Amino acid sequence: MSSTFNYENLKLFYIGKEKVDERLIPLVYKNKQLTTHAAIIGMTGSGKTGLGISLLEEAAIDNIPSIIIDPKGDMGNLLLTFPKLRAKDFEPWIEEQDAINSSMSVTELAQKTASLWENGLLNDFQNKDRIEKLKNSADFTIYTPGSTSGVPVSVLASFKAPSKEILDDADILNQLVNSTVSSLLSLVEIKESSSSKEHILLSSIFMDYYYQGKDLSLEELISNIVSPPFKKVGIFDLYTFFASEDRLKFALKLNSIIANPSFKTWIEGEPLDISKMLYDENGKAKVSIFSISHLNDSQRMFFVSLLLNQMVAWMRRQEGTSSLKALLYMDEIFGYFPPSKNPPTKQPMLTLLKQARSFGVGVILSTQNPVDLDYKGLSNIGTWFIGRLQTKQDKEKVIDGLTTGANSNLDKKELFDLLSKLEKRNFIMKNIHEDTVKVFKTRWVLSYLKGPISKEDIKQLMSEKIKKTLIKNKEETDDKKSLRRNLDNSNNNIKPIVPNELEELYLYKSQSDSYQMQPYLLASSEINFYSAAKDIDLKKQIIEKIYLDETNLEVNWDDNELLKEKEFTRNEKINSSYYNLPNFMLNIRDLKEIHKDFTNRIYKNNVLILYKNKPLKLLSKQNESLEDFKIRIQDRLNENIDEEVEKLQIKFQRDEKRLENKLNDLYVKLEREKDQATAKTTDTLISIGSSILGAFFGKSSSNRTNIGRAASGIKNASKVLKERKDVKFVESEIEEVSNEISSLNQKLKIEIEKIKEAFNFNNYEIEEEKVKLRRKDIYNVSISLLWEEV
Repeated sequence: MSSTFNYENLKLFYIGKEKVDERLIPLVYKNKQLTTHAAIIGMTGSGKTGLGISLLEEAAIDNIPSIIIDPKGDMGNLLLTFPKLRAKDFEPWIEEQDAINSSMSVTELAQKTASLWENGLLNDFQNKDRIEKLKNSADFTIYTPGSTSGVPVSVLASFKAPSKEILDDADILNQLVNSTVSSLLSLVEIKESSSSKEHILLSSIFMDYYYQGKDLSLEELISNIVSPPFKKVGIFDLYTFFASEDRLKFALKLNSIIANPSFKTWIEGEPLDISKMLYDENGKAKVSIFSISHLNDSQRMFFVSLLLNQMVAWMRRQEGTSSLKALLYMDEIFGYFPPSKNPPTKQPMLTLLKQARSFGVGVILSTQNPVDLDYKGLSNIGTWFIGRLQTKQDKEKVIDGLTTGANSNLDKKELFDLLSKLEKRNFIMKNIHEDTVKVFKTRWVLSYLKGPISKEDIKQLMSEKIKKTLIKNKEETDDKKSLRRNLDNSNNNIKPIVPNELEELYLYKSQSDSYQMQPYLLASSEINFYSAAKDIDLKKQIIEKIYLDETNLEVNWDDNELLKEKEFTRNEKINSSYYNLPNFMLNIRDLKEIHKDFTNRIYKNNVLILYKNKPLKLLSKQNESLEDFKIRIQDRLNENIDEEVEKLQIKFQRDEKRLENKLNDLYVKLEREKDQATAKTTDTLISIGSSILGAFFGKSSSNRTNIGRAASGIKNASKVLKERKDVKFVESEIEEVSNEISSLNQKLKIEIEKIKEAFNFNNYEIEEEKVKLRRKDIYNVSISLLWEEV
């Protein structure tokens, strides 16, 4: 690779070398083409993992974020990047048994591996600089759901209500609920179908909450199974459809999830929020690897289904874009996308394959088991990478998949012959954006391919991030409240008498013989942010819970806790003892002042923050987070880069065509003068620079031959020409064209750098714009007394 030409700026992936007339030339792939998705199929040892990692490396260098599902543990190798290629960097990751098998010490094998990697990179047009670029271009994180080996991720804490875009799309909403319910039932190993009473009951509960815009926690779900928020299912009453004793048994099965000590690891850590897993606060792409090799089959199915549903929900909130926004990579699709069965992962994956292109999301699926795949569903795949296959049945299945629909013009016998002759690290590429099938050898990866990354390896790689996440998510103990709640309550058994106008609510957390109740002020209000000019009409409910101590002289509004909507009971249980109330809660006049103070507090403290970028004329939407707004800015910048690159193609097209024609004429002359000179010249290596120019201007490999000869074959050509004095004048002409090509290359580089700098994310400042609340848009203000069990 040319170390001076950053072809990544052209949004090109360098993925390998292809053969053209028995010569190896670099294969460059436009990253934009991944929006039509890709599949990598090959047996164990075919080089499938290396190709997948190459694609992800190129995406990271291009500042394209990736969400990676890693069932086998191979994708953690992306973190093993050693820019200096020193033996001591490799040594901690060398397996002792591998050293023994090689009759070497660990140190010797590390030195050999370091040399192997350096030579491998140099032989594939690369160098150490690319490793450094990869390491600095993205933020890499390994998440381990259900385990603390990597960065923990909270997936069972709640099932968030979907966005308005999904609620307005009945088909997508049904798919989301059906997939979520199916994955939950698989988690507790309940055999189900979409017509089973368990499935219908859970689906009804989810729909009831989601249509009200409410999130649903697992605890609430279990409680709602026992006491559903509706009396009928279809035309039947609840008991006839699903008897209460049977619902209790069902609830107990789901409750076993919470009762299991390992449940804690599923609810701690970073929330499963896709928008926060794409870019950091500085606009650097994230590579989020979800390692699930430690989970059992039902847990894997549950998590993958949940993650895919989160991808669909996030995707539907985005605006359309023609650029590649993000990648979803799954390292082994076998079992998750079968032809006949319908696991909970199949529907959201099918939705992504059908719709993700419009939103700039590329899906890459990889498998070593080609037989049990739904090729009808995979008809949405635009690029196929086919490596070595083990059996005739595997080859025939893949060929049948490739030669259906839009690919029906392919020759089955020719494909079978190609597949039968493939060597390790060699792949057939069928790209719908190109007419021909290509055979290429994958490039040397920048990451060290150690093999599957163990839990201990992950813990070592993620030690600092695990520490930060645990600190971030740990709830700090409020010493002040703790002291208050542990005061001697021996004289506080009698419930205080409060004014009739003050509503009393209760929150019980246990089933016991006695209850100790702590008082809180519960203040709630509804507000409406409105601005016709900014297309804002956002309604919100505010609920604040404020701790009350009998020693308080006034409400301590700063000691508040914001609540989501919760259903409290108005029914008091016997055997309850109560803390005393402060005096201001016992006087109706004071309560009116509290009501007034709360209203003023709502007016002063509630402002809707919007985000804007003036140069791009972008303003955030009313429900758009800062993370999603940043992603929208990045999308717009990517689109602008695409437009400028297209203009650049037009600008340089004339010069490129002139050089190509001139070279064609020169080689016609050369062929007439001496066949030997032509033969020797065509044996020269075609440089990566010419491949870049060819891909940039949309030339096929065969059309790039002459320009490649001039780019890197001038030295050998000169030697041949000197053997024939009568053609010596051609030498100077070829040298002149070679200089013009170098000049074109340099001009192109400068122009690309200008485009890159002009649309650098860091140049586009995000400002805040506030939408203030009007007093007339504050309504339904209420003050209540909440008794909560300690």
